[in-house]
Amino acid sequence: MEQWYVWLAIIIILTVLEAMTVNLTTIWFVASGIIALIISFFTDNYLIQFGIFVVLGIILLVTTKPMLEKMLKHRKEATNADRVIGETGIVTENIAKNQMGEVKVDGKRWTAYADKAITVGTSVKILEINGVKLKVEQTKGEEE
Repeated sequence: MEQWYVWLAIIIILTVLEAMTVNLTTIWFVASGIIALIISFFTDNYLIQFGIFVVLGIILLVTTKPMLEKMLKHRKEATNADRVIGETGIVTENIAKNQMGEVKVDGKRWTAYADKAITVGTSVKILEINGVKLKVEQTKGEEE
């Protein structure tokens, strides 16, 4: 049996696996499989073909995967809303522990939640934004 059939089958199987998982692991072995397929036209020695497949696949995986993942990494887009993080606001509607309330920050009213109950009129610090909700904590000077 011609070796290039085997390499073509390996390339197809690895391509399907990569398409199913999308984790950039088998794609490097697809590339090394293509090289091994080309080498199979020049030599019938399966050990040389397999050695090139394995060594080249590992080299490609180790050297290029981190760089490619960094390039494809989804960046969090900063919005104007992010500027309220770290700001101080005033509770306008009671916040029960792990329940929604309301806070006024920078002239706007936001839905807010906290790890502790906080009453109306209390000053709070904005810790983070989750969607359209603020996580807040009571400022140190106002704790009971």
